[in-house]
Amino acid sequence: MTDARLRHGRASLALSFFAQGVAFALLVTRIPAIQDRYGISDGLLPAFLAAVPILAGVGSVVTERLVKRVAPSVVLRWSQPVVLLGLLGVGAGSRLWQVAVALGAFGLAVGALDASMNMLGVSLQRAYGRSIMLGFHAAYSLGGIAGASLAWVGAHWDLSLLVSYLPVVAVLLPVALVASRWYADGERGEEAAERAAGERQSGAFKLLLPLCLVMTFAYIGDSTVSNWSAKYLQDVLGSSEELATLPYNAYMVTTLLGRAVGDLGVRRFGAVAVVRCGSVLAAAGFGVVAVAPGPRVG
Repeated sequence: MTDARLRHGRASLALSFFAQGVAFALLVTRIPAIQDRYGISDGLLPAFLAAVPILAGVGSVVTERLVKRVAPSVVLRWSQPVVLLGLLGVGAGSRLWQVAVALGAFGLAVGALDASMNMLGVSLQRAYGRSIMLGFHAAYSLGGIAGASLAWVGAHWDLSLLVSYLPVVAVLLPVALVASRWYADGERGEEAAERAAGERQSGAFKLLLPLCLVMTFAYIGDSTVSNWSAKYLQDVLGSSEELATLPYNAYMVTTLLGRAVGDLGVRRFGAVAVVRCGSVLAAAGFGVVAVAPGPRVG
């Protein structure tokens, strides 16, 4: 790949990460409003929230097989619009089955989008010959900050979900489609899948199990903040709807700080040292939450 194509591919992929951060933040920070709009009971809400990551997992597995036939850039080019339209569907519906369909499409597309985005990111990182992946995830965090801030505006001005979502989708959808022209694939999807299969057969996958365990617990913490922080603040602590959007925003700010320096840390100290440091910080965060006093009753 030429230097110009690498730069264009990197910028367009960063924009894709940013757009995904905006879309996801707009969804999760308005969960109480979504629940009220569709009359979802507290007992049924966890099923709706769990369905999105489960379907995202399905979408990721399907993408792993799909990239044997088509390039990851093709999957990303068409999954991102589905994510944005799924978000719009959540805001536009009025019946329970409609939000179920919209969230289902959102979840499947998110899985395909996340898998294809990271495939392209890894390919670009190989082409650059240095760590750049955390920069893409920093773009996601920046998008999360923007999305959570827009959610605060919507809650503060008592805007409907549709009014909050429509302008964002109207801007991001064409921008993402135009930027997709410059996605840069590295090795072909089939070659990447064959190489991954060879690594698994050689036993390399077993070496990843400890890292997978760390990522599992980190994902639990991440999804807890994403899915339940707004609900917890509003229902348990009695905060206003706009105030309930702030914890996710603060969380995205801290992830942005970590990801902004992460690539530099990998280049200077190595990936293993960065993972160890991140694991210790994450464990400390879990510990603080575990020992923190609960809300006062009465």
